[in-house]
Amino acid sequence: MNLYTIGFTKKSAEQFFTALTTAGITRVIDVRLNNTSQLAGFSKRDDLRYFLQTIGAIDYLHLPELAPTQDLLDAFKKNKGDWSIYESKFRNLLDERAIESSPQRDVFENACLLCSEEKPLHCHRRLVAEYLQEKWGGIDIVHL
Repeated sequence: MNLYTIGFTKKSAEQFFTALTTAGITRVIDVRLNNTSQLAGFSKRDDLRYFLQTIGAIDYLHLPELAPTQDLLDAFKKNKGDWSIYESKFRNLLDERAIESSPQRDVFENACLLCSEEKPLHCHRRLVAEYLQEKWGGIDIVHL
């Protein structure tokens, strides 16, 4: 199974939706903690749901349990924390939440994890994908 990831920062709506449709994505799984106050208008929850369905017949699912806590986010972003500490704490959080247990694996089939970060290197969507890959096996991660 391929598990895709994408960030919308520095992407036009055309680039963003073209990447999803070209990859054959059938569901976008929003892993942002806050999905209503983003700078890119097309990425706000209700608009995004509409555009995904209209442009590509793509389902939208918000799973905040795959997002960091506000405290963890603030420690890294606002306080310019160390990525390795953030990564370790976030992986511990994923373990505590046992995200591999719910939702079921089939929810992630032809799905793309969405976050705002432009690149996956320092984004929690990559950590979620890698965590599921380790827990379930048989997953190839593709960053769009």
